[in-house]
This record gives sequence, C-alpha cells and structure tokens, in this order.
Amino acid sequence: MIQELAWRDYWQQIWIAKGDDITIDLKNKQLPVAHLQVPAAVVNMTTGIEAVDAAIKELYETGYMHNHMRMYVASICCNVAQAHWLQPARWMYSHLLDGDLASNYLSWQWVAATFSRKKYYANQQNINKYFNTDQKNTFLDVDYHKFEGMPIPEVLKESIPFNTGSPLLKSNRPILEKNKTTLIYNYYNLDAYWHRSKDVQRVFLLEPSFFGKNPVSQKCIDFAIDLSENIDDIKIYVGEFSDLAQQVKKECLVYKEHPTNQHYEGHEEPRDWMFTVKGYFPSFFAFWKRCKKTLKL
Repeated sequence: MIQELAWRDYWQQIWIAKGDDITIDLKNKQLPVAHLQVPAAVVNMTTGIEAVDAAIKELYETGYMHNHMRMYVASICCNVAQAHWLQPARWMYSHLLDGDLASNYLSWQWVAATFSRKKYYANQQNINKYFNTDQKNTFLDVDYHKFEGMPIPEVLKESIPFNTGSPLLKSNRPILEKNKTTLIYNYYNLDAYWHRSKDVQRVFLLEPSFFGKNPVSQKCIDFAIDLSENIDDIKIYVGEFSDLAQQVKKECLVYKEHPTNQHYEGHEEPRDWMFTVKGYFPSFFAFWKRCKKTLKL
C-alpha cells in the first residue's frame, strides 16, 4: 500500500524536474500512432467491453475510476486504438475528482511506453478476473503475444477531438484587506489544517487561464468548491493571480510550492510529502529503493 502511494510522490518529482515536458513523449516516441484524438467508442461507452463501458459510465457519474481500470482504458486508447496518449489522457483527467496532472499524464506515458520499456496491455481474461465478468469473443479476447501488430478493431477506428469545454467560472472578486497575511489555496491545495489557528485571510484562487489550459468538468469544480467549505472563512476568488496581487500586497501573499503556481509571487512555503527523497529518478523502482531506506518498518 505504501508503495502504491509512493507513485504519486514519484510522478510529482518528475513533474518538478520536467515541467511542461510531461505533456510530450518523455523517453521514447509512441509508435504506431494513427491519430491525435480520442476513440469515440471510449468517450461514448460503446467499446463492447462490458467492464470498461461500465467504468467509464461510473467515471462520468461519480468522478472516480479504479486505478487498474485507468490503465486498461489507457491501453485500449493508446496501444489498441493507436491514439496518441495526450488527448485521451486530457479527457480522463477532466472527469477525475482526484485528478492530478503528473500522475495522470505520466501513467498514460507509462502505458504507452513513452516513459517505460514496453507497452502495457490487458486482455479480456485479465479484465474478467479483476472485474468479475465472464465476457468472451471481444477484441481483447486474445493472447498477449497477439497484441503487437494487431490491426485497429473496427469499433475503435472512429476518433473525435477532446472537447470538455471550460467549466462555469463566474467572475468573483471579494473585498480583501490589502495589508493582511493572505493564504492562497487553489485546485491543488485545499489543506484545511494549513495555519489553521492563525488570523489570516484565506482565498481559494480559481484562475480561468489554468482551467483553460487544463480543462475539468463542472463536477470537478463543484467538488473542489465543496471541499473548500471545510476551511473556515475562506473566500472564493475567480480571477488571475495578477488580479489578486493588485488587491493584496505581494509581501502579504503566502502559498505552497507546486508546479502549477510558479507564476505566483509572495512567500512560498514547502508542501507536505510522503518521503524526503527528492529529485529526478529515471524509474520508479530507483526512486522506491531510496525511499525504502527512509521508512521505519
């Protein structure tokens, strides 16, 4: 379990080291690639793989998808339908309530072998085993050695562009004290215990530019706003950081380090990590080997 959670720290360290390059093929070029869109059957829940279609329906309804299923869907998109990984990854991220750009993009790259040694496949037998189905005669009902070189199944040939659309963000700029210490929360930091006992202004900053670049569903925005209600006296601010910095002195602004807010100014504080291990590691297991040395088992 600890090892599974360590993957998130690992992906975050890669994000810090590589920045926006997590959106391009990091180590290897994805081959073959038939198109740069999303398989329509995946978006429309019509792949014919019962467990997969049910999981996508659940994703739309709840914002959650089992971690194994995320890999199965990525494999179908990238390695069976031959879609480049980026747009399907953006589609999935846009619906995940626990969406994390690093974990999502780099996991897709791992599946597509742009950040790993070989492509990840799951056949029908594997899906049946872990999702309690007994389906047969699907395009995944093959032995693993047959995946390489397999033509794109007819049901996966149609592709469509990723188009979630921007969430509904109505401009909202509450009145703030210019000279008061102000903690900036955002989509990646809603820590209800952050300086909990201090007399400060607390602002949940929602930047339209960020969500324009990294779209999420309205369900995700609403979920984040609901979470922010756990923070006493927090004010929702819809606007850019530059707008906020005109209302509060920059020296009064406090925020947590994160790759999404490198344009912030003020006082940066470190965020919490599971492990003290930092820096770029070419593989998770090199990172995990170092992390294990820090554990007190």
